[in-house]
Amino acid sequence: MKTLSIFFIASLTFFQGTAQDYYFPERNANWEEITPKEAGIDSEGLVDVIAFAKANEYSGSRDLRIAILEGFRREPFHQILGPTKKRGGPAGMILKNGKLVAQWGDTERVDMTFSVTKSFLSTMAGLAIDKNLIASVDDPVKKYLWDGTFDGRHNSQITWRHLLQQNSAWQGILWGGKDWADRPPREGDLDDWQYAAPKTPGTVMEYNDVRVNVLSYSLLNVWRKPLPQVLKEEIMDKIGASTAWRWHGYEDAWVEVDGIQMKSVTGGGHSGAGLFISAKDMARFGLLFLNDGVWNTERLISSEWIQDAIAPSKPNVNYGFMWWLNKKGPRHWEQVGEDVYYAAGFGGNFIIVDRAHDLVVVTRWLEPSKIGEFMAKLTKTL
Repeated sequence: MKTLSIFFIASLTFFQGTAQDYYFPERNANWEEITPKEAGIDSEGLVDVIAFAKANEYSGSRDLRIAILEGFRREPFHQILGPTKKRGGPAGMILKNGKLVAQWGDTERVDMTFSVTKSFLSTMAGLAIDKNLIASVDDPVKKYLWDGTFDGRHNSQITWRHLLQQNSAWQGILWGGKDWADRPPREGDLDDWQYAAPKTPGTVMEYNDVRVNVLSYSLLNVWRKPLPQVLKEEIMDKIGASTAWRWHGYEDAWVEVDGIQMKSVTGGGHSGAGLFISAKDMARFGLLFLNDGVWNTERLISSEWIQDAIAPSKPNVNYGFMWWLNKKGPRHWEQVGEDVYYAAGFGGNFIIVDRAHDLVVVTRWLEPSKIGEFMAKLTKTL
């Protein structure tokens, strides 16, 4: 018991010391700025980094309805099912210890953020774990949903962990989306894709928005209130986010819960919908994770959840609970630390957490293939 108390006091002291090092901007206040020199960043190199971001804008149409249809044209039956919005130009922010070192573009513009939404969605699962609404990520989801979504020999094996790591191989149709038609293999045809034997849950990562939306639907049933409301009350209001962000679902994704009609939101913008948000609000979310789930002095997300969320999954060392990890593997950014993790979305949207350097980086509409080079350039300035 004495040893435990000493460990607790030491941990608390470390936490308090860490928290005092960070700045947490108030809602609608001017973000406190520091110079690159004060941040320990080479100013000339930083100018080059920002110029690189501006010069490498995502090549897809600024009309995101067109960009989505073009980007996913090889998928059978793909269509727009939720709202879209024309986007702005390249934008971004770099924070050191929470303070603003640099920004470019319109950081207050609300744009679609596509699969960055997944990292917000996984946080809704983390809060459910923290509040004991879900006992364990290794529980089968059928224990919580008995409406047929997880019936059958295959789907009944699926756990929350499988859904969070995108290796569930869930089979079915949700809101008109067929699991097998979402990002099908490069080879084969409709019959090959539709009738292929499913993978064993937990063995193969398959990036699939239908299955991500199954997670969202499942969490809606656990929380028994709309996930945007949960996000607002539990996270965004507490970190001083603006009131401009929105989280959308597909047009027909209505669910009756406790006699009330609620919208089940999506985990991305693959068919429209998802989180519409500004770079500044994205940066606040990243800062919350940089500080291990604590905003100022209030813990919003447990440290245990964050550690689980950024632990590599067995099928993919570069993927945790809907956060990408810069571990040595197929998606590793060379010359960038392995403890870096990030949220990533279609069109070049990123929230990057660099714990070793106390940095949060947000980039918007950067050509996705250039993000590794961008981060390598930034790392060289430190």
